[in-house]
Amino acid sequence: MISRLHARTHSPREPLAEALGRPLTPNEGLTEYTVVAHWPGLDYYTPDDEQRTWTSVQWAEHLEDPYLEHPFAASPDDDRRAILHLDIRLHPDDRELTGPEWAETAHRFARVAGIEVPGAAEHGWRWIALQAQPGRLDLLANLIHLDGTWRTPPTDILQRLADEARRIEVDLNLIPARTGPTTRPAARTVPTASAQLAGVLTQLADEQAGPLATVRGLVEHTAYRIARQPGAASTDTAHRLELIARRLHAIQQDLDTTAAHLVQPRVAAPAAARRTAHRSP
Repeated sequence: MISRLHARTHSPREPLAEALGRPLTPNEGLTEYTVVAHWPGLDYYTPDDEQRTWTSVQWAEHLEDPYLEHPFAASPDDDRRAILHLDIRLHPDDRELTGPEWAETAHRFARVAGIEVPGAAEHGWRWIALQAQPGRLDLLANLIHLDGTWRTPPTDILQRLADEARRIEVDLNLIPARTGPTTRPAARTVPTASAQLAGVLTQLADEQAGPLATVRGLVEHTAYRIARQPGAASTDTAHRLELIARRLHAIQQDLDTTAAHLVQPRVAAPAAARRTAHRSP
């Protein structure tokens, strides 16, 4: 089981579409087999007689509501990117988990990430968990609390998520993320020029602190603000900015792929070819 924390965004729409593996739609309802878990306060938020099978667009709007209710809420460093996105992937050879097992996994990761506090059912942070793709669970949350305060994730959140993944593997009898014989640690080597250049590209593509992630976040935030302005021109401009943000994300992915190619070991020539090359005429 491998957990991955994505860069925070201003809107839940793109992360939600990624979790579903398809575009959002106002027509298709998501059942409890897709939305396998959610913040406990939703039971207080939704009347008993209201249909809970919301569409993907309605779920996105539900996660966006804290932005509208608390327009000045921001992190200590004045960051308004409040949408947290975490995905968890099973080993390809793992068994299929049941609905309750996915739900338990979602709640455990939500608690470790600090967005669900036991004993505070009707108060807290809005989050949902989706199981829409094989062997994958996505958790989306808004870090703006119902009272308007900002929830800063733990500084060691990555380690906490990794540790919880190991515990869940044991509890649910899953295949560990890394298996194989124990090997001696490799000798420390001086990084090659290719490895150093790959490191530069990786920093540029970094989803958490890279410069492109900062630019992309600003573009997404501007699109979000413009979309709230009246008029067709604002809608068109917001759409164009969203396309720019997607292109920036594609550039990040291309840089990451290029960095991986730079550090791939070169394939040695076959032994027979080497013998032929050294054979005397």
